[in-house]
Amino acid sequence: MIRTIDPNAISQPDLHGILLTAVAPRPICFASTIDARGNVNLSPFSYFNVFSSNPPVLIFSPARSGRDNTLKHSHENVKEVPQVVINIVNHPMVEQMSLASTAYDKGVNEFVKSGFTQVKSEKVKPPRVGEAPVAFECSVTQVIELAETPGAGNLILAKVELIHINEDYLTNEKLDTQKLDLIGRMGGSWYTRSSGDSLFEIPKPIRTKGIGVDALPAPIRDSEVLSGNNLGRLGNLEKFPTKAEIDEVHAMEEVTKLYKDFDGDKNERSRKVHQLAKSWLKANRTREALALLFKLAE
Repeated sequence: MIRTIDPNAISQPDLHGILLTAVAPRPICFASTIDARGNVNLSPFSYFNVFSSNPPVLIFSPARSGRDNTLKHSHENVKEVPQVVINIVNHPMVEQMSLASTAYDKGVNEFVKSGFTQVKSEKVKPPRVGEAPVAFECSVTQVIELAETPGAGNLILAKVELIHINEDYLTNEKLDTQKLDLIGRMGGSWYTRSSGDSLFEIPKPIRTKGIGVDALPAPIRDSEVLSGNNLGRLGNLEKFPTKAEIDEVHAMEEVTKLYKDFDGDKNERSRKVHQLAKSWLKANRTREALALLFKLAE
């Protein structure tokens, strides 16, 4: 059963909860700003992402308070001094980052409160977080205030002027996702960690065109064993297996044994073949899995 909700028919806190729980995980912008008097502010925002690489532009949104409609200090600061350092947050610093989100009074330096190292920037006035794996010095090119109501966002467009990378997070001169150990914001008080078994790879069809799920034989598309993800992986292949590849796979000992064991029960044999193909897909043996399935689908 699907529940359909009109966003205008529920309260702002309820709508806020749905949006932030459903649209997740969200990367975190740990923004350091400075006001016209030189007071430093450090605050995290999960309304954040990269939106352009040429020019390099990051956007984050310090929303109005849902309780009293007040503006965030970061928002006020970038209107006074249109510069920001966007520090990337990883797991070793997540608890301190959370502490920095406390609504301290204006003028309180969250670097000091949360115990982070304040490092002087080179091209902008706000300092950067010394513990951050990556920090982007940015000039603020535009502030788009979406509304003046509680919970309304204020989009801050930040053009990257300089990048600082901790070399501990490099492998072969490139940022290493597994070393970065990034975290993401979920709903409520929940976070997620991008490391270990939570990381997985999917081939990206950038320069090639996959055959598509629609091109797979019906017995494969209609499988009761294979999931949508399994079919997507198969459809991402550039071409069908050759006869030689199919024959090679079906000459494998585990395949010939499977056919022998279930020679008299075609339905069970089919299910076992699909289960074996599913296990191969999990092991990234995609072409072999399709070759295995293809003979069954003939």
